[in-house]
Amino acid sequence: MKARDSQLSERLQTGFLGVIAFGLILALLVQARFILVCLAFAIIIFSLTSDAISAFARLKVPNWLATTLALIAITVGVLWAATTVVGQVNEVVTTSIAYTDRAQRVLATLSERWGPKAQENIATFLGNIDVAGWIRSAASQASNLISGSVLILTFVGFMFSERIWFPVKVERLTGDPARAQLWLDTVHTIMRRVNRYLVVKTGISAVTAGLIWLIFRGAGLELAGAIATLTFILNFIPTLGSIIATVVTVAMVLAQTGDPATTLALGSLTTVVHFVIGNIFDPMLLGQTLRLSSFGIVLALAFWGAVWGIAGTFLAVPIMVAVMIVCARIPWLRPVAVMLSQEGVPEAEPPSRRLRMASAGTEAPTRDP
Repeated sequence: MKARDSQLSERLQTGFLGVIAFGLILALLVQARFILVCLAFAIIIFSLTSDAISAFARLKVPNWLATTLALIAITVGVLWAATTVVGQVNEVVTTSIAYTDRAQRVLATLSERWGPKAQENIATFLGNIDVAGWIRSAASQASNLISGSVLILTFVGFMFSERIWFPVKVERLTGDPARAQLWLDTVHTIMRRVNRYLVVKTGISAVTAGLIWLIFRGAGLELAGAIATLTFILNFIPTLGSIIATVVTVAMVLAQTGDPATTLALGSLTTVVHFVIGNIFDPMLLGQTLRLSSFGIVLALAFWGAVWGIAGTFLAVPIMVAVMIVCARIPWLRPVAVMLSQEGVPEAEPPSRRLRMASAGTEAPTRDP
């Protein structure tokens, strides 16, 4: 009886300490949000660039030259992306404020067909919307990209300076070459899967943005470039991104044309583009890359969006991939990885088995997870 009470007390104590630790970690994630978000983006950029440097190394390019070129490319690319986004947001701000009154008049006219009660509700709803305030807030958030870009570049520079020493540090930290190789293999697996996801997603987003640009240009509407850029960026947010992009596109068409028929036609065409790419090509190209549960992705979006805001929704999938792979390689956390995976198979084959077979002189059948 005493042994059972002791075990119960230990479990309660462990659970209590776990809750406290989770609360402290959550508080740290919220309080250090800006630094951690910049660090996460820096890790992703470093991961993508490391693959490029490895490719140059196979072409007999000196490591110092490849690293220098990579840093120059990263600096130019990050600063160009930040200034482009800020410029497009400012363009949307300037144009959208001018169209706000027109859009409200159009909605008020449409509401007259639905009866006085609907007209009153819509008028109340429109009166409570501070569109100009929302747009200015978005512009203010976009201006933070410049300062964030400088911090990201700083992080990336230090990561490159520590790049060649990372395997040595892991080996000395673990004190076991086999275990060090296991963790290095875990890091490389995360990098490969996240890199593949980002490359494929970038291509899909570029195609989607190009089609939206063609629709706007073909209809002779303004802000074609800005809406295409917004569509490209939002497409990196699973599920919700395409919905938000469609709503923004339809709203801009309605505000510019004031014609319900034109809005319906272009809105339907935009919806078809997002639906076909998001539900046919996206799963076909990313299905074997992610292997993530759809419900898990929604939960990750909700959690990281609440903790880190808009940036958290962009980072939700890469973080979820990393968590699933790490949990899959820790025996007592493997059930978590199974629940996060799409088909209950987080990895094609645990690396521990590959290492055992390699040490036995047998080549294991490998398939990149």
